[in-house]
Amino acid sequence: MRVHLGSDHAGLDLKAHLVSWLTEHGYEPVDHGPHVYDAVDDYPVFCLRAAEGVREDRDGGLDSLGVVIGGSGNGEQIAANKVEGIRCALAWSEETASLAREHNDAQVVSVGGRMHPLEDMTRFVEVFLSTPFSGDERHLRRIGQVGDYERTRELPPLPESAQQSAQQSDA
Repeated sequence: MRVHLGSDHAGLDLKAHLVSWLTEHGYEPVDHGPHVYDAVDDYPVFCLRAAEGVREDRDGGLDSLGVVIGGSGNGEQIAANKVEGIRCALAWSEETASLAREHNDAQVVSVGGRMHPLEDMTRFVEVFLSTPFSGDERHLRRIGQVGDYERTRELPPLPESAQQSAQQSDA
């Protein structure tokens, strides 16, 4: 499996560690940078390229996921989620890393390089990469609603129970 990586200066050390770890564990890392420390670099430059790489691979039928890394992981997640068709989840535990794949079919995970010890973050990435999407109907439906909104900008219809509740509060 190909794994695209992008970070900022705060994620540089973890990214370098992950490139080695991924190679040792049979993955094909693609490092979108940065490759040198720059305290004022901009994470979108690198994280958008990592997410685009995942999208391009998957559009071409390749098995590919991504990892974006920053100080908190928040900005990197936001950037990756701007790539059409990409779902990026912020992982701060093994459970959130697993659920990102199992329930949300996320293709990219974001981790905060200043938030956890190296061993924990490596484990979050390992869990993310090894967890399959469940394919449950409810998760497919929800992912479909998000995808439809992304394409059309039309909100999904409210469920009947929410419509009734709204009508009662208007009365």
